[in-house]
Amino acid sequence: MTVPLWAWGATVGVLAVLIAADLMLTRSAAGLRAAALLSAGWIAAAAAFGGTLWWWRGPTVAGQYFAGYLLEKALSVDNLFVFVVLFASLEVPAQLQRRVLHFGVLGALVLRAGCIVAGGALIGQVSWIFYLFGGLVVLAGARMFRPPKAAGQRANLTVRALRRVLPVSPHYAAGRFFTRIAGKTMVTPLFLALVAVEAADLVFALDSIPAVFGVTRDLFVVFTSNAFAVLGLRALYVLLAGAVDRFRYLRQGIALLLVFIGAKMLISPVVELPVTVSLGAIVVVAAGAIAASLWRDRGRPRHEGPRHEGPRQEGPPQEGPRESLGKASVRR
Repeated sequence: MTVPLWAWGATVGVLAVLIAADLMLTRSAAGLRAAALLSAGWIAAAAAFGGTLWWWRGPTVAGQYFAGYLLEKALSVDNLFVFVVLFASLEVPAQLQRRVLHFGVLGALVLRAGCIVAGGALIGQVSWIFYLFGGLVVLAGARMFRPPKAAGQRANLTVRALRRVLPVSPHYAAGRFFTRIAGKTMVTPLFLALVAVEAADLVFALDSIPAVFGVTRDLFVVFTSNAFAVLGLRALYVLLAGAVDRFRYLRQGIALLLVFIGAKMLISPVVELPVTVSLGAIVVVAAGAIAASLWRDRGRPRHEGPRHEGPRQEGPPQEGPRESLGKASVRR
């Protein structure tokens, strides 16, 4: 079924309204309670959209949407591990991390939309590319079983490359991305952090989007499941930034899911598994990984606030000089 243009327009309009509401509600500093309410709101909006799809296009398409959404949501939680370490390695003050995430999430939505359109066009024109995607998803899952590389080191490589070609201010300039010093326009360290976040998300998208194509080839479903999962990431970061290291088995669970989805894509010419199997596997594996992680750490003492904030500063943190971001170290 071809989705009409009015449906695309209405969906983008709804997403724009939700983004504006999210920005207005978090204009002031958001605490854990506000982040929990916003996360619940984004989940409720995603569920309501899935219910609309059920009414409009039937249970099969709605099941594909929910499977894609849950898969992307689990992967977005894994993204938080990288973002926490990335902000620590770049020494981004906690007060400015929310601003980076806001623009980072909007940029990620645009980048993922482009990747989805390109992936759909490739599958439509070159039939065997679908099986190549399946192989890439299996490899992505296999890589996740291994210990991850230091995200801070990768971020520093990106930052050092940017510092070679861009004039960088030593100040945060009241949280702006650009500033002028002695009549010269310069980027701020916050801009470098934003680029690093976008680069990290693009790497994740190259793994996650082919995985969603393993659930459905419907571009409308692939885009909307990605959009609702990604747009709730900022509130989820505030909620879980201080506790992501407690989900120690989530990465292995996601790796198992990616291997399953990739294998499903590769065997699709022989065995076509129903979407209920994919949906059930995603729910069981993700929930099992989270439950096992929480059970493992049930006796572990809790700490106050995020563990990976930048160093405390007196006065406005954005105005003081900063050290070279390329030399920042990760403090676990």
